[in-house]
Amino acid sequence: MSENTPVIIGGTVAIDNVRTPDASADNVLGGSAAFASVSCSYFTDTTRLVGVVGCDFPKEFLGMFESKGINIEGIEHSEKESFAWTGEYKEGMAERETLDVAINVLEDWQVKVPSSISDSPIVVLANMSPENQLQMLSQISAKKKFVIADTMDLWINIAREQLDKVLKQVDCLVVNEGEAKLLTGETNLIIAGEKMKALGPKHVIIKVGEFGSYLFGNDDEFYRVSAYPLKNFVDPTGAGDSFLGAMAGYLSALQKLDFTTLVLRDAMVRGSVASSFSCEDFSTRKLGSVSHEDIQARMDALHRMSCW
Repeated sequence: MSENTPVIIGGTVAIDNVRTPDASADNVLGGSAAFASVSCSYFTDTTRLVGVVGCDFPKEFLGMFESKGINIEGIEHSEKESFAWTGEYKEGMAERETLDVAINVLEDWQVKVPSSISDSPIVVLANMSPENQLQMLSQISAKKKFVIADTMDLWINIAREQLDKVLKQVDCLVVNEGEAKLLTGETNLIIAGEKMKALGPKHVIIKVGEFGSYLFGNDDEFYRVSAYPLKNFVDPTGAGDSFLGAMAGYLSALQKLDFTTLVLRDAMVRGSVASSFSCEDFSTRKLGSVSHEDIQARMDALHRMSCW
């Protein structure tokens, strides 16, 4: 039996249609929890997925989760159609336009965490409504837990009161540059990081795309982790979720719940590597096909290029 600390990941499981300046992919696996779970599974064998899918959700996607050792007891099956997102990236991939969103199963979804997996001490609240995040948190039975959360500009704008309740229960908040500025009203990311910690999280991570990520920790502890430089940049969808999942998987393998800021920095390195693989193809095609040797080789390379 595994001694790794169980990780439970809640969020969206979707069908994506993605357009980029050079290519496109239709009816591929998407969703915050999907990317995070696949990424997490490389670092621990105790990944548990919570989400909802519709009657049209491809069985091969569920099979892929199971092939990665991901526990899918927490995936609810609905008679409605699955959540679907269609988006297009502009030249340079820095800007994205949502062309269509079919809410479908998410419209009235109430998170249900099976009792068989509710004792998971490491909790990942991947991107979903703050209401759903609170529902999931309320059903975690572990007496001691470490909570990692993500959010997005939509929830900051329309569900701030609920989001603030989530933040008070979070150990590590992970957001991108735009979300950090929107959440705090600050343009300086250093000030923004400090202000977000004042909202409740003990640690805050700000992702800055190709420039890596910033970690704000205990007292004045601060670290910056580089992004892995890519020649073959195909699709950034799910990169942040892959980052989140890899972090959680690494923490799971440490078999404890008291994490220093330095340990979280090491987790961010795994996140940076996982997100780099995610960006090299649409959906989880590349992320889901790499080996542990591939991951280690990229970690070694990132260490060499980042070390003084």
